[in-house]
Amino acid sequence: MSAPATEVSTVDILIVGAGPAGLYAAYYAGFRGLSIAVVDSLPEPGGQISALYPEKLLHDIAGFSAVRGRDLVDALVGQAAQFAPRYFLAEQAAELEHLPAGLAVTTDAGRRIECRAVVLTGGIGTFAPRPLPAGEEFLGRGLRYFVPKLDSLAGQDVLVVGGGDSAVDWALSLEPIASSVTLVHRRAAFRAHRHSVDRMHASGARVLTDREVRRLDGRDRVERAEIAHRVTGETETVDVQAVVAALGFTADLGPIAEWGVEIKDRRIVVDSRMWTGVPGVYAAGDITEYPGKVRLIAVGFGESATAVNNAAIHIDPGADLFPGHSTDAPAA
Repeated sequence: MSAPATEVSTVDILIVGAGPAGLYAAYYAGFRGLSIAVVDSLPEPGGQISALYPEKLLHDIAGFSAVRGRDLVDALVGQAAQFAPRYFLAEQAAELEHLPAGLAVTTDAGRRIECRAVVLTGGIGTFAPRPLPAGEEFLGRGLRYFVPKLDSLAGQDVLVVGGGDSAVDWALSLEPIASSVTLVHRRAAFRAHRHSVDRMHASGARVLTDREVRRLDGRDRVERAEIAHRVTGETETVDVQAVVAALGFTADLGPIAEWGVEIKDRRIVVDSRMWTGVPGVYAAGDITEYPGKVRLIAVGFGESATAVNNAAIHIDPGADLFPGHSTDAPAA
């Protein structure tokens, strides 16, 4: 989704991060009558939910006793869609430039977005999966780090690699629909929640501990995995058509850290307006830090509305901070 260096997009407000807080910020900016662009380094909206646990049930979203991660993302995308935000995915916000009438952000793809305010909702920042040491050449040919849709692996022999919550969740979610599920973890103890680990052991998944993937083999796609015991060195070969590597992620703020914002513990310090201290730049969601901060999606939604409302005042000092309730708006 790269763009020519000469391409320029102009909007009122740029949202950096397409996770739940960013998607809600896009909706709320549209509700305020602002034009919107959304940039995210991941190839699809949803942030960590889409990348790590799209099939997991979330229990702390207001109004839902439980909601599946991907369903929440679909609903947020649909809510924002009525205001036609422009999405620039698989692009990282890189350089910030202050203009006489606003700001300009250039992405790592060379796209220039001129805007009047920015809201940073990048969660934990730009994050990348830790690579599987063996078989990286099969990435996109059976090896994957994300599973946006479980059905894509239905009927296949699946190897899951890892010992954290994501690995165990994938094993539990795939076991009912895959032909077989084998989970390999290099240690005896799991980092995942004990209840989930117990459920996995009670399921039909095969669990191999103290083992690691030595190599992947196949022609056009992965067909086999060689698994070695880390103590005895004993190896076995497992037939697989899909490998899900859930080895964790590395995360950092990336170029945003050079925008002049104050950073504490790898997060951006904001005030009660969600202002970063940089003119025209606000933040919301897990990326923010302030006294009493609680990192919940539900909290991020409120912060997004606060950030957008204050950004609207920055854009137009004569505007009202609170635009009124949505129930007061004329019917579409």
